[in-house]
Amino acid sequence: MPLRSDSENFALIRVIGVGGGGSNAVNRMIRAEMMGVEFIACNTDAQALLQSDAPHKIRIGDKVTRGLGAGGDATMGQRSAEEDSEKIAAA
Repeated sequence: MPLRSDSENFALIRVIGVGGGGSNAVNRMIRAEMMGVEFIACNTDAQALLQSDAPHKIRIGDKVTRGLGAGGDATMGQRSAEEDSEKIAAA
């Protein structure tokens, strides 16, 4: 059986920070220079995404929040995620 290249021997790890708290956690991991991890920030708040260090950003819930935050409202967050479930699944 042939050996696979080094990149094929490792799992693909993606960390998706959701909302303000999740984005803060992703920023801390990026600043800690974690290697071998793909970082993604997902938020309803357009301004918060601009502040994220994550190289990949997903803005969700434009119809629900009009680009503003969900204000910690879990129902609004759920509706936003459902609105853009295809974007999330593609990540």
